Amino acid sequence: MSASLRLRGRLLAPAAVAAMALFAAAVPAQAQNAAAAPAAQTLVPAQSEVTFVAKQLGVPLNGRFKAFSVQSNFNPKAPQASQVAFTIDLGSVAINAETDAELAKPDWFNTVKFPKATFQSSAIKPTGPGRFDVAGKLTIKGQARDLVVPVQLTQAAGVTTAAGGFTLKRLDFNVGGGDWGDPSIVANEVQVKFKLALKGVPAL
Repeated sequence: MSASLRLRGRLLAPAAVAAMALFAAAVPAQAQNAAAAPAAQTLVPAQSEVTFVAKQLGVPLNGRFKAFSVQSNFNPKAPQASQVAFTIDLGSVAINAETDAELAKPDWFNTVKFPKATFQSSAIKPTGPGRFDVAGKLTIKGQARDLVVPVQLTQAAGVTTAAGGFTLKRLDFNVGGGDWGDPSIVANEVQVKFKLALKGVPAL
């Protein structure tokens, strides 16, 4: 495999990291009490996506996650009591077969030792009509970091769509080590965007 392909594949790993954090932030869950908990909420995969953009020598590179799960019981009327937990399969990063194989290696996700990444919310605060800040801890490769993600919710035809974006620093999670730790080659900052469709969320 050419050095260019390796660099491209390895760069996309940090972006995938970011992608994962974004997904968690987008799905708040109600945990007020058993009596007040709304009906079970489910993800609509066909209408959901988590994408990321990283940069190699200033050139944008795109990727996405294919496999993730979330537990959500969000109540817009009681966001402060809500919580969200999610898991992402780090091996589900999708670029192409050759670069995906690079991302599994120890310098990047090290999926043999760390196959999953997780997010657990600690607070969800309303910031405006249909808008929320979701705070919590994102853990990747054994490294836990605080994260706050702004989320916009819209509702139509029984589906709630959570959309937003944020910037993640890959080196905070030891993603892209060795020669790839140089941010002049592989940018430290990764841009993440997400759109998650959920059924079962109460009306805003």
